Amino acid sequence: MAHPPLPTWINGTLQCFAIIAAIFFVFAQPDHEAVNAAEDAFESDASWQRPDADALSQMLRESLNALGTSSPDVEQAAGQLAAGLAANAADPLDIFISTSRMYSPLVEQLAAAAAENLQEAGGRIVPDNPAHLNLGSLPKFLQASVRTWLGRELVRARLYDEALLAFREVNAADSADPAATLFFRGACYHALLQKKEALVDLRRLLENEKDCPVRFTRTAQLMVADISPLKEDSLDEISRLMTDVTRRLDLGRADDNVQDREQKIIDKLSKLIEQIEEQQQQQQQQQQQQQQQSGQGNSQGGQAAPMNDSQAAGGSGNGDVDRKRIEERDGWGKLPPAERKEALQQISRDLPTHYREAIEAYFRKLATDGS
Repeated sequence: MAHPPLPTWINGTLQCFAIIAAIFFVFAQPDHEAVNAAEDAFESDASWQRPDADALSQMLRESLNALGTSSPDVEQAAGQLAAGLAANAADPLDIFISTSRMYSPLVEQLAAAAAENLQEAGGRIVPDNPAHLNLGSLPKFLQASVRTWLGRELVRARLYDEALLAFREVNAADSADPAATLFFRGACYHALLQKKEALVDLRRLLENEKDCPVRFTRTAQLMVADISPLKEDSLDEISRLMTDVTRRLDLGRADDNVQDREQKIIDKLSKLIEQIEEQQQQQQQQQQQQQQQSGQGNSQGGQAAPMNDSQAAGGSGNGDVDRKRIEERDGWGKLPPAERKEALQQISRDLPTHYREAIEAYFRKLATDGS
């Protein structure tokens, strides 16, 4: 059965709606170019970007030209860099350095020294070293990349002090691998308990996670969460200082720097023990006051009457708190080993066991100073 034709005005209205819907559909579709542009703008808010193969080639060309390298050699180096990146794009820093050392005697000298003795190579970038290697004479891109490479190797060997010297003057944006610069320098600051500096580098690294290796991102997040709550003079800080001293001793170091850090541990532990003593004294004083008030209440038949303003308070003491002083505990250094061990267990029973060595060192120092 055929439907009767729609009235002309209804048919025209439907056609208008169809045209409007079509126009809306066209304009409602996302402009992919605009979306991509917005995403690129958002990502460009990061303070660093990973250089691609073309950018790395340009950095190498500018560096070699600044060193006076001949044009044929510059082109040959650029080709070697491109081939290396095609074979191993995961580590652009190694490729950049391995290519550069073939055309820069200074880079070759440093790389050879690092292969022979990494710790000594790290010391040779210090200006007052007799065998000083003047990295400051290199062009900025090459210098930043060489310093990042050397710093990375030093961090991997737990040579954080030498690594910090290598990293200190590096602008991450000038490095062939900005992510490596920020990550390994942040790890170096983290290990040396330089909280502020560590958070700056690690948070800057996390600004651009898409250009970071996943292992950098995950580890950086853990380091930020680990060092953010660190407080000065806390047991946590003392424990980390002990770990750092242990690392230095493992590396065969017993210099003034290590001794200063050992003394710092003892001083911080001394301060912590004094704070604990003061808290205990306050608690004891409060308990004594409560006992006195309880005794007065019992003498009044269980009810304490208010004291007249003109009446003097009872008690024979002079009001001074008898503060306990550890240094007045005579004979600590003369105690037999068994008694000393027992005393240490009593003193450190509320502390983690790995603080006992520092506690013993603290009392040893007191005994030595007393003598």
